[in-house]
Amino acid sequence: MAITVHMKQLSPYTTEGSTRNHTVIIDRPEAKGGTDKGMMGGEMLLVALGGCFNSNLLEIIRNRESGITDVNIDVVGTLEGTPPRFTAIEMQIGANYDDRTEIEKFVTMAERGCIVANSIGPAIDLTFTVLEPDAVQD
Repeated sequence: MAITVHMKQLSPYTTEGSTRNHTVIIDRPEAKGGTDKGMMGGEMLLVALGGCFNSNLLEIIRNRESGITDVNIDVVGTLEGTPPRFTAIEMQIGANYDDRTEIEKFVTMAERGCIVANSIGPAIDLTFTVLEPDAVQD
């Protein structure tokens, strides 16, 4: 199986990425010479990781008919080195839940099913942290 996305240059620093019926714009901030019409590639990597993981987590919650609600995730990437690269990424998972053991189990299951986590995990210190229910942010 293969997944293909198409990348098309729109301006000196702006790229359109597309697959199926969806498009995203990738650009640089104005301070880096871009027009700030979209996220940078590194930000998109973090979004891809968070989106992949969360879609798995939400599916597990739904299939188990769990009472976990209001899931939100901060994906925090640590950049180091020259040239810069992510050396660590922490997924901070917030939600309303009653059973910490249940959500931790679901997080482990979602991590194992996430294509992006499986792809980058061997190269990056990737951690998943479940926050206390009162730490849920909008």
